[in-house]
Amino acid sequence: MNRILDVNLNRANEALRVIEEIARFYLDNKELSKKLKYARHELNKNLNAAYADLLSSRDTKNDIGANIQNPTNKTSLINVYQANFKRLQQALRALAEFSSINNIPNNSFEELRYQSYTMEKEMFEELQKKIKTQRLQKAKLYLVTDRQKYATHDEFLDKIASALEGGVDIVQLREKTAHADEILELAKKIKELCALYDALFIINDRVDIAQIVKADGVHLGQNDIDIHSARKLLGNEVIIGISTHCPEHAKTAEENGADYIGVGPVFETPTKPGRKSVGLEYVEWASKNVSIPWFAIGGINSDNIQEVVNAGAKRTAVVRAIINADSPAMVAADIKKHYKD
Repeated sequence: MNRILDVNLNRANEALRVIEEIARFYLDNKELSKKLKYARHELNKNLNAAYADLLSSRDTKNDIGANIQNPTNKTSLINVYQANFKRLQQALRALAEFSSINNIPNNSFEELRYQSYTMEKEMFEELQKKIKTQRLQKAKLYLVTDRQKYATHDEFLDKIASALEGGVDIVQLREKTAHADEILELAKKIKELCALYDALFIINDRVDIAQIVKADGVHLGQNDIDIHSARKLLGNEVIIGISTHCPEHAKTAEENGADYIGVGPVFETPTKPGRKSVGLEYVEWASKNVSIPWFAIGGINSDNIQEVVNAGAKRTAVVRAIINADSPAMVAADIKKHYKD
């Protein structure tokens, strides 16, 4: 019995240490780190008196399970986080069950296990947000879709796949007139494509669709639902972007907690009929004054991308030049090569 208590105490301590390191060094979350550190101290409290007996029962050399390989392949920080929370909860359950047989108080093990479920949820949301934010920071090329040219979904999806192959980092599904059921069908398929290419997936306007398909984020216009309401509906881990057309829009978006903004339209574009282009002056202003990620957008193509880069843009959103190209992959790669860093 002591061997069971010993191995599960070690397992729980190790799991807590791994989780604490993520909270402390990756998330920089002082409160969560403090909770996890306290949990480690509480974990050992009831078994301190039995420490010598537990240690003397340890027999790693003859443990039949020591050489059994773990089939789990942890390929990301999320995988490590998930595996260690599950390891913690399983070990705490075993400690609670077997400590009661040895007449050791088990209340703290049960209490800590239930606390871990809450911490797991809290930490997951923060991890998701941090990972998405880092991917957003690294993104250079953002595709905003336009389906008008395509008669079938398959043809449209093939173009998106080609664009992703060419290096697109973010895809925004923009559907202004389609019915909700059609947008939902497309959203599910585009989300799968983005996952294959490790690209972020954003929904334009439709907060409800973004919520249903668990998109990485939503993009809002100046006359759409406000950022605070969208955040309340979608949660803190979701990326929220907003279109801006002047410095005042950009300042307001930052103040209200936008994760990124669109800056434009830089050139006149049929995507925004009736809206006057803002020119390169707004791009230059954004390069000096906007601290969150921003994407120059509007009429940008292979012929004028260097002008936009010269004006200070480090990220670009493109619509027709990519989605309507014979080879979106080639155009995407050509535009992206202008961002050397």
